[in-house]
Amino acid sequence: MTTRRHDMPFGTRITADGVQFRLWAPGCERVGLCLADAAREAVLPMAACGDGWFELTVPDAGAGTRYRFEVNDGLRVPDPVSRANPDDVHGASEVVDPAVFDWQDEAWRGRPWEEAVVYELHVGTFSPEGTFAGVIERLDYLVELGVTAIELMPVADFPGARSWGYDGALLFAPDSRYGRPDDLKALVQAAHAKGLMVLLDVVYNHFGPEGNYLHVYARKFFTERHHTLWGAAINFDGADSRPVREFFIHNALYWLTEYHFDGLRLDAVHAIIDDSAPHILTQLAARVHAAIDPERRVHLVLENDANEARYLGAGQYAAQWNDDIHHALHVLATGEADGYYADYADATARHLGRCLTEGFAYQGEPSAYRDRTARGEPSAQLPPQAFVSFLQNHDQIGNRAFGERIGQLAPAPAVRAAAAVYLLAPAIPMLFMGEEFGAATPFLFFCDFGGELREAVTEGRRREFRKFARFADAATQAAIPDPNQAETFAASRLDWSSLGDPERTDWLNYYRELLRLRRDVIVPRLRGMAGHAGAFETFAPAGLRVSWRLGDGSTLRLLANLSGEAASAAAPPGETLFALATAAGKDELAPWSVRWTLEASP
Repeated sequence: MTTRRHDMPFGTRITADGVQFRLWAPGCERVGLCLADAAREAVLPMAACGDGWFELTVPDAGAGTRYRFEVNDGLRVPDPVSRANPDDVHGASEVVDPAVFDWQDEAWRGRPWEEAVVYELHVGTFSPEGTFAGVIERLDYLVELGVTAIELMPVADFPGARSWGYDGALLFAPDSRYGRPDDLKALVQAAHAKGLMVLLDVVYNHFGPEGNYLHVYARKFFTERHHTLWGAAINFDGADSRPVREFFIHNALYWLTEYHFDGLRLDAVHAIIDDSAPHILTQLAARVHAAIDPERRVHLVLENDANEARYLGAGQYAAQWNDDIHHALHVLATGEADGYYADYADATARHLGRCLTEGFAYQGEPSAYRDRTARGEPSAQLPPQAFVSFLQNHDQIGNRAFGERIGQLAPAPAVRAAAAVYLLAPAIPMLFMGEEFGAATPFLFFCDFGGELREAVTEGRRREFRKFARFADAATQAAIPDPNQAETFAASRLDWSSLGDPERTDWLNYYRELLRLRRDVIVPRLRGMAGHAGAFETFAPAGLRVSWRLGDGSTLRLLANLSGEAASAAAPPGETLFALATAAGKDELAPWSVRWTLEASP
């Protein structure tokens, strides 16, 4: 029997003497442990251990014991590192014995990063069941599609019955709506059995606005010296910040060891403010790589709007989500140029070419959208696989008022051309659930807050769009779906029955063919690619010619006309791997045409 347990300096630990409970509560003189059962809720005093720590070992406690901590003379709160909270974020925590789950994937060592084809999904809307078990039912489908890694949007316990997951309050507890902790482990194990990596999205820049009690008994967890969109920042660099840093480092290690995830995607790290050295991102990566068996492949990925290339590379983070390439492709396909898309409206093909060959489009240039402030760092020295490319993701769909997917915003030929570009390029591609069959269902912003917060979120959502001309009148604003309504969540569920539609099947076959080409022809040649491996030139407002020297010395070339007008360009040398809508005549490219060729090394 193979078991996995990550021991931490806080929370619960099952020992030969019972269960050890530990809490960091520097704002309290006394802390009590409340053990709940059907007849009583006993309150046991915890011993103060110094530096804000309280501890107690209970001999007759064990797996299944429900408990809370009593702080500030009567307030009873869940464990901030609860492994399970069956009754939501305000309820009692439950002691979990990690040794109960019998792992059968001891031979699994992960997959090389260059093999990654990522499929981002939201557990609650991906399947009809909306559970971890529901995802397991679709794993064969994903393997047949050509996916090699699934990425779960955050699953940490959030308030209410519905959420994207970025408002998590208990970061160590899988949300009970999706299943028990062992159900999540079963999903990871089932994916490994089919050759799939599993990545988890984690949020280390803030807690959700409901259900987090750390500010009550551990105010030192936060600091007024720094502020983010969510208020006072997490204290990564002030006095007493060490327990805070350890909290998040152990969270990363917990998911990677106890749940055997193959990697983590850290959300919005530009909102993590740390003026100390080493930066928490550097320290976290170092601790993870030092703790994980060197024979096991684990991949850390960032979302970082600041485009800080310094964190990418060996021993740090494998890759970063590349919003730049999404924005360039989106502008070309849809013609939209408001909001942050304005930064890509001029010389859009050049922005795309730079993304394909150098990583970021913005590498220190001023961003008009950001009041002309400089954005980004040089990134051409990094290999293409240090960047994750996508045409859709949860943010780019769900942050629109009506959650439209690219298929509702751009003509089908434009979407097919954009997909052919990003799925076959050397960077790591990522699909958003349903993209592969042209899903017509939206992906809306949804949540389930209570009280005054519920109304504030609904009104805030509508106020957010008032700055756009098309939402200027009150009637249009009122039509924006209410995030708190169950109907908004239900509308975002994937409609798997639509796969019976010939149009959906045609899209699915198209994606499968592109991913088959990537697997069979492109991926075997990627290992060993270095930085400065690509070059590009534009030959029309939306015409692009790109070449890369792959890891095996061969040359991959792309010729694309990403517009609705014909353009002139000579065909690239090499064997044609894929061609889309290119037959407009000699040296003439039809609208929305893409040609990929490969030339073997001399």
